[in-house]
Amino acid sequence: MRLAPSILAADLAALASALRLCEAGGADLIHVDVMDGHFVPNLTFGIPVLKALHRRTQIPMDVHLMVTNPEQLLDDYLAAGASRVAIHWEAAPHLDRQLERIRRGGARAGVAINPTTPVELLVDTLPRLDYVLLMSVNPGFAGQAFLPHVLDKSRRLREMIRKAGVPVEIAIDGGIDRDTMGKALAAGVETCIVGSAIFAAEDPVGTMAELKKIARLETV
Repeated sequence: MRLAPSILAADLAALASALRLCEAGGADLIHVDVMDGHFVPNLTFGIPVLKALHRRTQIPMDVHLMVTNPEQLLDDYLAAGASRVAIHWEAAPHLDRQLERIRRGGARAGVAINPTTPVELLVDTLPRLDYVLLMSVNPGFAGQAFLPHVLDKSRRLREMIRKAGVPVEIAIDGGIDRDTMGKALAAGVETCIVGSAIFAAEDPVGTMAELKKIARLETV
């Protein structure tokens, strides 16, 4: 399991401190939620913020574009230091073209899907993907409750990946904590994006260690 703390849930006035916590906790990725106020009802991190984060840590930047027109932003976010970029299936009618742009930019290419979007819509896209990001909350705000039906989506997606014979990773984002992580891993998830469960904890570093322990026990 790879652990990706979501920086959106951190103290936004102390992002450098949040990065140090992630480093101390052994985070594998830093998850950066980009929201445009159109695709989702919120505004978050722009390109200068990603550049600043990238300069302050060696942990790869995992960028999730929750935007209406990802094709207008891809090149700038790639240049700012994104190691992985997920764009939404719901916002990308020319998906193949955008995935190729991400890979040409030197990053891993992902597709995110909302909770009510069927994974079966990705069957023809799997050979062009590095990962799929399953939203287990409705995107737009941190701190929402986990939607259990997404576990079945993960199981169906894992079977699709197996049948296709492609090395596509499954990531999940939304409501992941001590109680839901094990269920997600058992359903085939490999990367867990965790926000409030880490940054709202009294001991974020200890919480990350605990989550990694849960993952080790689940995968034994």
